[in-house]
Amino acid sequence: MKVFVAGASGRVGTQLVHELHLAGHEVVAASRHPESLAVTPHVEAVTFDVSWPLDDMTTMLDGIDAVYFTAGSRGKDLLRTDAFGAVKLMQASERAGIERFILLSSVFADRPEKWDDPALAGIMNYNIAKFFADQWLMHNTELAYTIVQPGNLVEDEHPTGMITTHVDHSQPNSIGNVARVLAGVLQRSNTYRRVITMADGDVPIDRALDMI
Repeated sequence: MKVFVAGASGRVGTQLVHELHLAGHEVVAASRHPESLAVTPHVEAVTFDVSWPLDDMTTMLDGIDAVYFTAGSRGKDLLRTDAFGAVKLMQASERAGIERFILLSSVFADRPEKWDDPALAGIMNYNIAKFFADQWLMHNTELAYTIVQPGNLVEDEHPTGMITTHVDHSQPNSIGNVARVLAGVLQRSNTYRRVITMADGDVPIDRALDMI
């Protein structure tokens, strides 16, 4: 598939591009800072900003089969990037005739009743932004979406490839495992129109995704 990754220079996006490349996909790695991306014969780095006009965003998606949103403002511009930027990319995807859309969110972002989890206390505004992005994707689009909701992200040079899903509280997630899950749901129709909460665990990723 030809896959567009918004936020490709971020912590998750960088590893996602690598995982998609390993899986044999052609990747358009989109970022405000494409010069930081490693380019190969099957990875094209392009300049992209979710603050662009919708028409410009739509033009960038010509010929794309699936879209990922992994961009984030790191708390600096939550409404414009994490909320409305995601919504605009959804709108651009539908305008471009793309069906498959995968959104990196935050654990329980669509369930405010869970936000009293102590591990989420410091990211309330982020979860509010993600709430609106998640809700728009689920209720205002016809996209074949998957929403991946990990808990707190941690650096790990050697991710285990083992996860748990359907978590009941926020738990650590190695960035490598999150990237593998994002790549793994791409062509799994059983994950369409589903929200996947996840954490590092003891089930191999492929098996865990097959059981969604």
